[in-house]
Amino acid sequence: MTVELICVGTELLLGNIVNTNAAFLSEQCAMLGLSMYYQSVVGDNRERLREVLEAAKGRSDVIILSGGLGPTQDDLTKETAAEVTGRKLVEDGQARREIEEFMAKRGRAITENNWKQALVPEGCKVLYNPNGTAPGIIIEDEDTCIILLPGPPDELVPMFEEQVYPYLHSLQPEIICSKMVKLCGIGESAAETKILDLIEGQQNPTVAPYAKIGEVHLRITAKAESEAAAYGLIGPMEEELKRRFGSLIYTDDPQVTLEMAIAGLLKEHRLTVTTAESCTGGLLAGRLINVPGISAYFKEGYITYSNEAKEKILGVAPKTLEAYGAVSAETAEEMAQGAAQAAGADLGVAVTGIAGPDGGTEEKPIGLVYISCYCRGRCHTQRNQYTGSRGKIRAYSVATALTLLRQTIIDMK
Repeated sequence: MTVELICVGTELLLGNIVNTNAAFLSEQCAMLGLSMYYQSVVGDNRERLREVLEAAKGRSDVIILSGGLGPTQDDLTKETAAEVTGRKLVEDGQARREIEEFMAKRGRAITENNWKQALVPEGCKVLYNPNGTAPGIIIEDEDTCIILLPGPPDELVPMFEEQVYPYLHSLQPEIICSKMVKLCGIGESAAETKILDLIEGQQNPTVAPYAKIGEVHLRITAKAESEAAAYGLIGPMEEELKRRFGSLIYTDDPQVTLEMAIAGLLKEHRLTVTTAESCTGGLLAGRLINVPGISAYFKEGYITYSNEAKEKILGVAPKTLEAYGAVSAETAEEMAQGAAQAAGADLGVAVTGIAGPDGGTEEKPIGLVYISCYCRGRCHTQRNQYTGSRGKIRAYSVATALTLLRQTIIDMK
C-alpha cells in the first residue's frame, strides 16, 4: 500500500518554520509498512493544492495532508479536499460543541470564523481534537483514502498516534519494525565495508548505515504480520552486528546518546571526569552535562582558550607551549593531566586545535585538533585533521573526545 504526504502552508515554503511533521509522519508510515514515494509542500493556494491533490489521487492509496485546517481565509485544505472528492461541507455538531468548550476553558471569545472549523466533508470520518479547535478528517473516496490533519505538531502528533495509526494499521496488517545499533570510533565507509555481504544479500530484514557526527548508526528493519514476529527477524541480525563490531557498539537503545552511555560507564566503574577545552569552548562539557545525574561523576570543566589560562589553571609548562605550541600532543597531554589533578578527578579529557576560519599554517592547518585523555598516570592522545566549517570542526572534535573517553574507560577493565 502506498502513502503520499502533502504538507500545506506558505510558511513552510518561506522557511519560517521547520517541517517536523514530515519527518514524524514519514517515520510512522514506515513503521506501518506503507511505501512512501512522494512528498510535497504546497503554499496556501487553492489551485496549486488542488493540482497536487489530484496528482496524488492518481498514484497513491493513502494521502495525508497536514496544515490548512484553521479558521482563516487562507486555510483551504478541507475546502479543496471536498472539492476534489465532489462533496459538500456540512456542520458537525460534536465538532461545534468541542470548539465551544475548548474556547470557554481558555476564556477566549469565539469569532464567527471559528465555526468554519466545524464544517466537514459530507460522509467523512471526523477525528475530534482535544488539543485544539481543528478536527481531523478521513475521506474514503473510491480507492483512495485522504486524511487531513491539523498543522501544529502538538495537535497532529497525538491525533495521529491515537486515531490515525490504528486506522491505517487496520488497512495494512503488515507492520515494519526497526532496531538501531549505534557505533562510535568507526567511519561510515569502514562500517559499510564490514557488513557489505549482509547488505548485498539482504531481503527481510534489511540493514542500512546512517552517518552522524562522529558516529554511525545501523538500522535493522523487518516486515512481518506482528511486532513480535518482526523483532524475531531482527534479533539474529542484531547479534551478527554485535559479533562483527564488538565494543564499537555503544548502545542499541534509540533513546541513549553517546554521552549517556559514557555516564553509565562512569557510574559502573565509580569514576569521575573533568574536561579542559580550548577550541571547543565548553561544548564537550556541555555534552556530558546533558545527562541527568552527571553531577555525581563530572567534577569540573575548564575553558582555557589562551596560553595564559593553560599555564595558570592547568599547569601547562611555558616551555611546552614555547617548544611545541598550544596545538600539539604535548600541550593536550599536559592539559588533560593538569585538569584531572586540579579537579581531583580520575579522568581528564583535553581538546586543543585550530577551528578556523583563520589561524592555520602549512605546518598546522585549519582543522588540526589534538585530543588527550589522562587516566592513572597515562595519556591516550590522538591527532585529528578535520575539514569543513568552524562549527563542524568543533562538533567533530567533541564527538571524537567522547569516543576517546569511552574507549579509555573500556580499556581500564
